[in-house]
Amino acid sequence: MPHPSGTLAPADPQNLIAQPDYARALRPLLPDEAFTPDRATPIVLGLNGAILLLGWAMARQLDASHWQGLLIFLPFALVMGNAVVVLLFATHDVMHSKAIRQPQLRQAVQLLGLALLWMPPTLWKAVHNREHHGKTNSAQDPDRNYTLEQPPSWGKWIQNLFVPSLEVHPFWLWVGMTSAWGVHAFRNLTSVLLFNDGSTRYPVVSFQVSSRERRRIALELAAVVLVHVAIIGFIGLRPVPLLLGYFLPIWIGYSVVIAYIYTNHMACQITETNDPLINSISLKMPGIVDTLHLNFSYHTEHHIFPGMNPAYYPQVRALLLEHYPERFNLLGAREAWRLLMQTPRHYVDATTFASSCGTITRPCPLS
Repeated sequence: MPHPSGTLAPADPQNLIAQPDYARALRPLLPDEAFTPDRATPIVLGLNGAILLLGWAMARQLDASHWQGLLIFLPFALVMGNAVVVLLFATHDVMHSKAIRQPQLRQAVQLLGLALLWMPPTLWKAVHNREHHGKTNSAQDPDRNYTLEQPPSWGKWIQNLFVPSLEVHPFWLWVGMTSAWGVHAFRNLTSVLLFNDGSTRYPVVSFQVSSRERRRIALELAAVVLVHVAIIGFIGLRPVPLLLGYFLPIWIGYSVVIAYIYTNHMACQITETNDPLINSISLKMPGIVDTLHLNFSYHTEHHIFPGMNPAYYPQVRALLLEHYPERFNLLGAREAWRLLMQTPRHYVDATTFASSCGTITRPCPLS
């Protein structure tokens, strides 16, 4: 149960293995080239950026009265949505590695790669690289579920409404698929830009950034706003082209991204020792999906070796299955989603979930 101080009681530390211990054990079994930057990542970013530019140029020419052209454009909107996903995943890899070494180019790529996600790169470094990877699914992780005892807030209310659980309404789940990423970005952005005191109540976990980081986040956010204004201005203020060429690809991209994020950790137990095999989930996905999404489904593997070339994550998975088969959370996508839909989303303690009112409790299915 929760400690009187309000922190969650951790899972039994005697049964946990820290992330550096896995890395030390597995590193000698992997080739050196697995830890060299993937030089193809900038090419992937460029190709998917070109797809989006082409799509916006096509949307600019759409005429609402010519329904045949609108129907032809719809499949390309799906391709554009996937490009939004790939921009995030590829930029994510760039920011964990040295695939781009030139500082100014690296900063520009990071900004453009995350712009459609409304995520300033400096904020991403803080919330993802530093806070999430350093405190994965612990009581201090800003990406975990809310706890039952956390006070009501608009952030918690939106999670209750949007996030997959046994009490979510199907309509709001679908709305949340297109919107939850934006809520995540807005929650953390406003927390650090407006307050930055580490005590904001509406994020899952409030954290602070330095004064320099805060200034950079504000400047990067202004640049992100200009990117979106430029896209909308280029397409034109016409409802149908904007819907199909701007909003629909972004909604598709956000839905795919958040589907991955939901399955990464949300069905796992809290661990104060950062044990990626216990607090993370990897997915078994079709090969074509892993190719398109840069092996993002290899999430446990990524948490063991964050800066690794993603092409080598299958080798890490094989080693985990060989050496730690009883600990490794490797699930099919449907099974991972089923677990989310059959359990509540609030932590009562490290290994127990509860509904928003606390009337329904379930043990963590992976504990």
